[in-house]
Amino acid sequence: MSGQRVDVKVVMLGKEFVGKTSLVERYVHHRFLLGPYQNTIGAAFVAKAINVEGRVVTLGIWDTAGSERYEAMSRIYYRGAKAAIVCYDVTDSSSFQRVKFWVKELQSCEQHCRIYLCGTKLDLLENDRSKRQVDFHDVRDYAEDELFQNVAEDYVHFTPFQVMTVLLFFLQRKMEWI
Repeated sequence: MSGQRVDVKVVMLGKEFVGKTSLVERYVHHRFLLGPYQNTIGAAFVAKAINVEGRVVTLGIWDTAGSERYEAMSRIYYRGAKAAIVCYDVTDSSSFQRVKFWVKELQSCEQHCRIYLCGTKLDLLENDRSKRQVDFHDVRDYAEDELFQNVAEDYVHFTPFQVMTVLLFFLQRKMEWI
């Protein structure tokens, strides 16, 4: 099947201002966004073609709005997603609480979607570790909870610039899920 084209829908979810758009911009356009930041309204779409084991894989990345008023609309964007990157800001505990909402949503609507948790804004901790409000161990405990049953190994905490790389690694290991 060398040279076969495969499309993979990836959805970015999380509370507003956790850095979803910045992650996408960094991965797709190799640039880091500087403020002032604006809320995404509805969703933004971008595609990136990559080569995985001789196949051209086009990642269709949906960057969804994080504001609660757009939650109902987000369901439209994650329908049919093969992967979801659910983001939270490590300096904002309320953003991690919203992760739990998105995970439940995905599990009830898209049972075959792979879910990845992504802690963002780790750079803000470089000079002041006391700003951390979401502990890595809490994230791991949540991922290992019965909510995830036997697939907890797929639910890992990633730094912002590792997320897409890990997704690509996953694709290389598990091409059969496409």
